[in-house]
Amino acid sequence: MITLPKWNMDVKMATPVPVLRLPKGPDPHSRGFDPQSARFIALCRTSIPQQLIRSELRERFLRCLLSMANKKVRLCMYENVELQATFGASDIDVMNFQVSDLHTPIGIQKEALIRSRDVISLTFDL
Repeated sequence: MITLPKWNMDVKMATPVPVLRLPKGPDPHSRGFDPQSARFIALCRTSIPQQLIRSELRERFLRCLLSMANKKVRLCMYENVELQATFGASDIDVMNFQVSDLHTPIGIQKEALIRSRDVISLTFDL
């Protein structure tokens, strides 16, 4: 479980450019779409609100990662293992976390990469 910080909404971020995802054409060699088709209209109506929600969630997630940098984190792993470390960074796919001063049951590791799929929850204090 990730504890989210209270966001300072006074900080303005540039609004991302909205992206319109077009449905696939009727065949692989299709060069265009019929803007009057019911399928095209339905997909366009639903995709814009979904993209706005996704962009909002992505922005919150990125703000969370930024606020975790150089903070002490507690990692709950499988087999009831709890670790403490200083959070460094995450790769672009959030598959790995880079931490330093990792306190494990068998000792302290100066630097480490932790696979995100091995982590059940991650908690940090502001």
